Amino acid sequence: MKKLKILEIGDKKLWEKSKPVKNPGSKEVLDLAKNLIQICKKSKGVGISAPQIGKNIDLFIIWSKPNKRYPNAPKFGPEVVINPKILSKSKKEVKDFEGCLSIPGIRTKVFRAKNIEVTYTNLGGIKVKQKFSDFVARIFQHEFDHLQGILILDRANPKEIYSEKEFKKILKTYLTKRR
Repeated sequence: MKKLKILEIGDKKLWEKSKPVKNPGSKEVLDLAKNLIQICKKSKGVGISAPQIGKNIDLFIIWSKPNKRYPNAPKFGPEVVINPKILSKSKKEVKDFEGCLSIPGIRTKVFRAKNIEVTYTNLGGIKVKQKFSDFVARIFQHEFDHLQGILILDRANPKEIYSEKEFKKILKTYLTKRR
């Protein structure tokens, strides 16, 4: 597999709107999906989009699992999402922390719909219609934003941007209170 690099904030490509995938079953799309899964695993992320590695197409990975970056993440995926659409969003929004592999060392609070209904094509070429809630809905919306050229800092309150070090202190306090 070709070694691909995650673009970081400052790279203007991250703010470009991506284009639909024309041939979801192609070898090129399959290879890209495999690469994105490997990058997601190696970076301990819970999702990554094609635009984050400079590929301007509507494709992302959701792979939620507990890890060092997200210790309370539920298990879901890896799921390859091609040409997604958000059909509906709940009126109820939840504000919570998010990080981004393209913005290393930073966490911020972002409002996201608690529940969403979506449609997309999976890697097998099957059209999927699904409902997501809570953390997986947050991941989907985060990665969908990448396809629109939107980053979490575009949605953030500047007073709620934290270094990874400060976020870990907040998380530690939160986990201690829950015990």
